[in-house]
Order: sequence, then C-alpha cells, then structure tokens
Amino acid sequence: MQNFENAKKLLNNSSIYYLIAVDMNSNYLYINKRYQNSFNVISSQLVGQHYAVTVHPDDLEICHSVSAKCFQNPSHVFPAIIRKHDGNGGYIITQWEYRAMFDDNNLPAGMLCIGNDITEFMQTSIDLETAKKSLNDAELTLNQLFYLQSHVFRKPVANIIGLTLILDSMEIDATIKSIFSMVNQSAKELDEVIKKIAEKV
Repeated sequence: MQNFENAKKLLNNSSIYYLIAVDMNSNYLYINKRYQNSFNVISSQLVGQHYAVTVHPDDLEICHSVSAKCFQNPSHVFPAIIRKHDGNGGYIITQWEYRAMFDDNNLPAGMLCIGNDITEFMQTSIDLETAKKSLNDAELTLNQLFYLQSHVFRKPVANIIGLTLILDSMEIDATIKSIFSMVNQSAKELDEVIKKIAEKV
C-alpha cells in the first residue's frame, strides 16, 4: 500500500493525470481531484460507488481482464484504453495503466490506476488518417490525369496535327484546305492546353 500512498502524494493535484484506486468490491476507494472534476457531472461523490458508473458498458470486460492480469503478475503494470461517460450522453477516451494493490499481509487489496484523457489525440489521429487518405486519393487522381493527358489525349491530338499537315501538302480544293488549316490550328491550341495542364500536374 506504500505505492498507493506515494502515488496519492504525487498526483492528487495533477492537472493532467487521473489517479484512482478501486477496492476488491470494485468500488472507488480513492479518486484524485482531476478525476473528480472530470466526472463530477456523473456523480459529485464517486468514492464508494461501483467503478462501472463511469465506464462504457462495452469496456467493462477490458477492466476485468486487465485487472486479472495485474493480480497474476503483481510486479507489472498493464495498459488499457477505456471509454468513459462524459455526462452528456457521449464518451471520452481514456488511457490507463493498472497495477494490483496488496495489503500489509500481501493479500489483494484492489487496483491502482493512472490515466489521462486521450480523446483529442485520438480525434487528431483519425483526422490525420483521413487527411492522408484524401492526399493519397488526390495523388492518384493527379497520376491518372497525367496518364490521360500524356497517353490518351496527346496521341490523338498529335495524330490530327500530323494528318492535317499531310492533307495541307496535297493538291485539294482551297476551301477544304482552309478547313484543314483551321483543324490544324485548333489541334495545336488543344495540344498547348494539354501541355500546360501537364506542367501543373
């Protein structure tokens, strides 16, 4: 229990970390000020209540399994990510390290947990992954555009220019020759547009 007392002295007034202790009946034995302030909307007096009052129901099994590991390995700490009620119908995401507590007779006394709110970090990670996907999609689109302009658009445009040059050198009606000249000019203009798009890609 000395570790528990030391942790209380160190983190009772922490503005970043939660510190809680739960007894063998799964009731809050101790909570620091940061934890009380964060979950005051759920209850103004959490000490003595079952810890499940703050936990997302789907995450209770995580709490059970991590606690079991702690008692099987008393000298180790084990991590857990737990969703907690925010008091407004939603949840915050918290990250914890659990360690089993033992009394002076070396009998199980409860669980000591240090944690913090990682909701913003998790949301930022999700936003970053979304941004990466958007960039990858944009890069794919640009690559497709580059391929289209260099292999799909430019080839037929070059063919049109070549054909109009051949036709221009032939003995044909002046009116038709004038039309081929206009087609040639339009094809060259289109080719320039495609080149400029490629430079931007």
